[in-house]
Amino acid sequence: MGKKIIVILAVILGVLHQDFWNWDDSSLVFGFMPIGLFYHAMYSLAAALLWAFAIKYAWPSKLVEWAEEEEGYTPEEKA
Repeated sequence: MGKKIIVILAVILGVLHQDFWNWDDSSLVFGFMPIGLFYHAMYSLAAALLWAFAIKYAWPSKLVEWAEEEEGYTPEEKA
């Protein structure tokens, strides 16, 4: 279930990246930052959060365990 939510959120972020509604808006945020720049700063934070959630909830841990077994050592031996 977590993987499906991550994929859906990634698609939504992909659509929101095309911020055509800010192209002609010359207003400023905090009195100095153009709205388009502020939007993309917030977009970058949202993308970083999405990656953090993807790592936490959708990372293929069984694949990592399999790869570490193939290399001949366990995670405890790495530390």
